[in-house]
Amino acid sequence: MARVTPSASPIATPRALGFRQPAEWEPHRATWLAWPHHTEDWPGKLEAIVWVYVEIIRKLAQNEEVCLLVQSEKIERQAREALAKGSANLENVTFLRVATDRAWLRDTAPSFVKAGDQVAVVDWEFNGWAKYPNFERDNLVPSHIAGHRTMRRFVPKPPAMRGLLEGAPPGVVLEGGSIDVDGRGTMLTTEECLLSEVQQRNPGLERADLEAIFADYLGVTRVLWLGRGIAGDDTHGHIDDLARFVRPGVVVIAHESRRNDDNYIALNENLERLRTMTDAGGQKLDVVTLPMPSPVFFDGMRLPASYANFYIANGLVLVPTFNDRNDRRALGILSELFPDREVVGIHAVDLVWGLGTLHCMSHEEPQ
Repeated sequence: MARVTPSASPIATPRALGFRQPAEWEPHRATWLAWPHHTEDWPGKLEAIVWVYVEIIRKLAQNEEVCLLVQSEKIERQAREALAKGSANLENVTFLRVATDRAWLRDTAPSFVKAGDQVAVVDWEFNGWAKYPNFERDNLVPSHIAGHRTMRRFVPKPPAMRGLLEGAPPGVVLEGGSIDVDGRGTMLTTEECLLSEVQQRNPGLERADLEAIFADYLGVTRVLWLGRGIAGDDTHGHIDDLARFVRPGVVVIAHESRRNDDNYIALNENLERLRTMTDAGGQKLDVVTLPMPSPVFFDGMRLPASYANFYIANGLVLVPTFNDRNDRRALGILSELFPDREVVGIHAVDLVWGLGTLHCMSHEEPQ
């Protein structure tokens, strides 16, 4: 948890130019989504998922622009028809015909960074979570977004001072769901996701290398490393199912009180770690626990059902719900933490079959 020193890079990095990654609760220009199309993500459920997307877009478009990636002209027509039936404000939805492999834009869209009124993108390498072979189109999403917005695009490169292992990617692999920031220099992430030898997202890069990269490209000066993520997480430890900043100095963390649950040990270890940590300003964190729903399974496989996968929009917080007795508790806790926003539950029992929910599918663009 040491303070991070940026690398001595000759490149004009975002941090050197005054850029930082804003917190999710800061004002948005838009939310980026991709219309669902990959049938293998939701076996036998794609038609139902369409209507979940309609409800999410209907709520978001009341408060901000929704930029929606669609596979083709035909898919755009189908999306427009579904959104019209769902009474979404189509005047606030922008359609872009950009082919994707999947619809999980939290991980494939760029990190947006801001300096004054200027917004730029950080284009990380995406490699299909180090496990799926079809990711080439998803890896091009940041360049498409940068081109559409005519934004400057920064492409992180591994530190030159370390020799990379054979087979390492040409850039730095990072998924948006693996990090969470407070906009003031503090980042949350997990060792399981970014430092695991099994995952091999960035062979040859060590903890200090990654922290220097986060400092240079996102303006992060302190990285808070938690341990393992939740059971059923196909990404192996994404922070957005585990712990999230809700305002400066305040973090919510998923907590499991049932001793026989697979999450019990890992989540309690993370809670104890977090309670000893301080933010980039040296202030001790205010830690709020968020209950976990009862386990959700599909075809014998545990799914990553977590209330921590909420999405903060302008005037709104969308929270996944699971027909569980803890739905009400989670919504109540988040309502207290976001008194100036409407907190809305979105039925996510079908959505989580795709191994992600609301935060995984969305990506904010700052105003």
